[in-house]
Amino acid sequence: MQVQYIQVAIPVPMRQLFTYQVPTNLQSPEVNLGERVIVPFGGRQVIGIIMAVQDTCDIPTAKLKNILARVNDPYKFTKQLLHFLRLCADYYHHPIGDVFQQALPVLLRNLKQPDVSPALEWCLVNELAQNEIDKLQKKAPKQVALYQLFHSRKTHTWAEIRTLGFTKSQLSALQNKNIITEQVRPIKKFSWQTGSINADNRLKLSVEQAVIVAALQGSIDQFSCHLIDGITGSGKTEVYLQAMEPVLANNKQVLIMVPEIGLTPQTLNRFEQRFNVAIYLHHSGLNNTERLETWLAAQRGCAAIVIGTRSAVFTPLHDLGLIIVDEEHDNSLKQQDSFRYHGRDMAILRARQLNIPIILGSATPSLVTLQNALSGKYHYHQLLKRAGKSNTAKIELVDVAQQPLEYGLSSNLKQAIKNTLTRGEQVLIFLNRRGYAPAINCQECHWIAGCQRCDKPYTLHQGKQLLICHHCGSQKRVPPQCPGCGSVRIAPIGQGTEQLEQRIADLFPDQSIVRIDRDSTRRKGELAKLLQEVTEKKHQILVGTQMLAKGHHFPDVTLVAILDVDGALFSFDFRAAEHMAQLLVQVSGRAGRESKPGKVLVQTHYPEHPILQDLVHNGYGHFAQQALVERKQAWLPPFGFQALFRADANYPSYPEKFLHVIAQNNIDGCEFAGPIPAAMEKKAGKYRFHLIVQAKSRKSLHLGVQQLIQLIQQNEWQKKVRWSVDIDPIDMNW
Repeated sequence: MQVQYIQVAIPVPMRQLFTYQVPTNLQSPEVNLGERVIVPFGGRQVIGIIMAVQDTCDIPTAKLKNILARVNDPYKFTKQLLHFLRLCADYYHHPIGDVFQQALPVLLRNLKQPDVSPALEWCLVNELAQNEIDKLQKKAPKQVALYQLFHSRKTHTWAEIRTLGFTKSQLSALQNKNIITEQVRPIKKFSWQTGSINADNRLKLSVEQAVIVAALQGSIDQFSCHLIDGITGSGKTEVYLQAMEPVLANNKQVLIMVPEIGLTPQTLNRFEQRFNVAIYLHHSGLNNTERLETWLAAQRGCAAIVIGTRSAVFTPLHDLGLIIVDEEHDNSLKQQDSFRYHGRDMAILRARQLNIPIILGSATPSLVTLQNALSGKYHYHQLLKRAGKSNTAKIELVDVAQQPLEYGLSSNLKQAIKNTLTRGEQVLIFLNRRGYAPAINCQECHWIAGCQRCDKPYTLHQGKQLLICHHCGSQKRVPPQCPGCGSVRIAPIGQGTEQLEQRIADLFPDQSIVRIDRDSTRRKGELAKLLQEVTEKKHQILVGTQMLAKGHHFPDVTLVAILDVDGALFSFDFRAAEHMAQLLVQVSGRAGRESKPGKVLVQTHYPEHPILQDLVHNGYGHFAQQALVERKQAWLPPFGFQALFRADANYPSYPEKFLHVIAQNNIDGCEFAGPIPAAMEKKAGKYRFHLIVQAKSRKSLHLGVQQLIQLIQQNEWQKKVRWSVDIDPIDMNW
């Protein structure tokens, strides 16, 4: 046997592969692409992925190192997935080793072999009589709810049970009563069986829905991208479910992507009620073992359906037949650090590579997706009517410029809340600012408590008695007196959800209030638990941030109040109006989702602003059409293409000089804007600058970025800064 040579992707910030030798004693069994190997690199040992195998090499043998070991397990990338990840790395001009690192579960990145113990599940073994259920309901209603979950679907994993809002103690209680039992989850390839679908749960489609399902089912054997532009509550999920049936019946797998973990419980619930097949989850709320279980189940062909957030796009599904991206407009689908990929765009790329259909769904499509649909690049489907008897909620603007506010609420809004509660209905109050107050100050000398590392005010969290920087995470105790003048007259400025919850409780002391934001839902399962309590009407008033805006179905919420949208009307970011319009329409969609009519009140100091007027009177579709006209005139995305070079350093002059050198280059087909300070120039002690590269064609942009990355090697400032490139950026604040 002669020495073999392999090219390996290693998780380091370098845009290249590394060549190693495979000694003869490690060449059996045959070396394959996608294998994991242990290699020496810079005095340490790391896991690498084999990208190429060759018998000859141009590099002198004396300069090459041997691999240390092969990871002898079946958990490797297929050629198909290798190719896809290379495309991802090329498109985003990101170090290929880091791309593969992020596509691997944590337990497969370690030098130590993972303990792949059999996955467990719990199954129903004894049915309860109705009198037993009634008796248990009085003592332990959550146990009854969990029992009913098992009654509708016989088996569940702990990841599913936890995601749906149940606790280990409730699970153990049913197990101790011999109602359910624990068993090893069988490892078997998915195949469609009689009984794989609960047809009784299938809803009757409207004419609009039926036309879309027919179109989708007619293109299941080829690549096609379908946008379902459906107003909130129009039944997009039922369209997804019925479009999936022929795919699953053909023994193909389905990937469903949602923007945030918060949407996973209800999505999981709907899909479990319809399909009696193996469903796996993929999101950051799972532990490393659970994520590895999903990865392995997908690779082995055991998983029929995978429901996950953006990184689920890299799941090695054995025989993928359909991809669905729900809420495709949501910014959470875009990774905002390190490997800055967009989950939706990579899902489209993967569908094209596999020659399978992909569905994008939204009530407020992104302007990029909408333009692709209007131009005929995507199939465009609309759902203009709400499912069932519900009607779209009416949006009204409340002018607060000329009237006093009590606790941030106008008199009109307070009266509307009172009327809604009197009718026994629920109210949702939206304020996209968590914490008690966005700042505190001294009322004597006007000192403001600011984070020195970010040059931004600390947010007051009253319950913890802490000042927390929402940008870098630093914390400090609330000072008893002003450090400048010694005064004890320190007071909060502005209002966050924590304060709003407290004030609402003062105004409506007889009502139960729940706050749903990142602070109140940190514990695992807490969000699902709170959402379930809202559905069960245990709370009459909901206070929350954008976590409440997306996809949730609250049958008895008939009034939605939006307290502050004005900031987006005057933002430097050309996408701010699009994001604000999407948020306003999505939040409004939580009202009146059943037969009861809904109302949306939007408090603003600028009720005559053309964007607000357009949204209220003409809807999101008309607003989007007007915005596209403006974008086309300015050659902004989707009619132009952008990349954003970011740089930061401990000294403000370094990133600016680094980017200035880049901007001096003459690149065909590309224009530069900057360098300019980031919207928040200082964050976590680093000074940050941006340089925007814009081109009229995608090809020109990528060729230009490629040239600039090569030229950076000669940039005298490159070792003094940390830099990155973001293709198709969507948030200039980062």
